[in-house]
Amino acid sequence: MRARLAEQAARLPWPAARARFRRWRRTRPFWAGLLLVLGGAELLLVPLSPLGVLVSLGLGGLAALGIGLALIVAGLFLWCTPSARHYVSVNALILSVISFAATNLGGFLVGMGLGIAGAAMGFGWTPLPEGQGSGSQDGGPAGQAGAAPPADRTGPSTTLAVALPVALLAALGTPAPEARAAGTGIPAPAAVPTVTTSRFAPKGFTLAGVENVPTARGPVRAMVLRMKAASLTDYRLLTRDGSDELGLGASSLELSGDVTLYLTKFRGCVEGVLCLTFTPDRLPVPPLVPPFVYMTDVSAEQALVTSDLIVADGLRLRADGPVPPAA
Repeated sequence: MRARLAEQAARLPWPAARARFRRWRRTRPFWAGLLLVLGGAELLLVPLSPLGVLVSLGLGGLAALGIGLALIVAGLFLWCTPSARHYVSVNALILSVISFAATNLGGFLVGMGLGIAGAAMGFGWTPLPEGQGSGSQDGGPAGQAGAAPPADRTGPSTTLAVALPVALLAALGTPAPEARAAGTGIPAPAAVPTVTTSRFAPKGFTLAGVENVPTARGPVRAMVLRMKAASLTDYRLLTRDGSDELGLGASSLELSGDVTLYLTKFRGCVEGVLCLTFTPDRLPVPPLVPPFVYMTDVSAEQALVTSDLIVADGLRLRADGPVPPAA
């Protein structure tokens, strides 16, 4: 069988050039780099395609271009400097996962999948021992003797390479740990208000965990979201004070300084595309969110909010129900 394959390979054009390319390819994680290059190219091409379901360019489009170029460069680094494969692969894996929220769902999962696969293959690749990669199927002694051509080897790190992206993706759906921060000391209202906003744009967003917030009816479990600032468009708050229903509205609400949100439920659409619901028991989000990510059609149950500075534009208060939209 091997002799037949060698005979068929000898009939193909440019046997010497193919042999040199094969020797070069087998001394580096070639296929891992190729997958990263293809994944980056796909992320680059999606915003430029004529599809009508893409996230608007803006910062999301710039993120797609940046992450796509970074994955292509990572693939080239795997080809040119295979000794740095571990560092390059880990960074490529992180960029691939971030692309899901920042670049049209990771190029509709195609670019993200190629990037994760390429990063895992690059991390698990190990070079051949010295002296075992010089044979050639087309003309060297190994080829003439019918011996099997040398191939890339994978060592024990292959298991870690496969487990790394799986563990990272699984972490997106694991329950959040209890927050270590001490209680706020500020009692929350007995009835948790409902907040809606058409656009929620945080800056320096971090998921701190879950904390018990004291209320007049006992403590409630709430997600703790910390950020440097946040901008809310068409803000509405609806709550009850005894039997009366109170409504508060503003055309825009700007929070800045040390901003902390305590939410018992949160629902919104990432970049206006992917709609998710978060609760204290299950938080399918990474602990850090890039600053260019925003959410639309947000609805939340807000137990408490603290901020150094709150600026409201077009503030409106109504004591008998929801606040109507601004004129």
